[in-house]
Amino acid sequence: MTVLDASAVLALIFEEPGQERVLDAVLAGAEMTTANFAEVATRYVLRGVSAADLSELRNGLAVTLVAIDEDLAVRAALMARTAKSAGLSLGDRLYLALAQRSGQVVLTADRAWEGIAAAVGVAVEVIR
Repeated sequence: MTVLDASAVLALIFEEPGQERVLDAVLAGAEMTTANFAEVATRYVLRGVSAADLSELRNGLAVTLVAIDEDLAVRAALMARTAKSAGLSLGDRLYLALAQRSGQVVLTADRAWEGIAAAVGVAVEVIR
């Protein structure tokens, strides 16, 4: 299973470069946190979609959503100092925390993640 960040999911939704790699991950079984799905949904809504369109997106997106629990919250918090130098947000750290816990690769379009991946014990694959 692969962990997807919002940029990867948005590349798939909006048919941007790197979408093929994301589609492969989705078909093989991918996951993301519920908070990170909120990031995707927000971007989608800002493009003017309706609640029905958003519901259709979620129903059509074959990605397992993982609820944020205490373990993920603590893992994300412990990455704060390391991630700050790369400009990573709480949402970014939640992806990394999920990948750290599961031992899975994170797919992202954000090159800043490459610089801290080893420091937080996560494998990162940049899709473009």
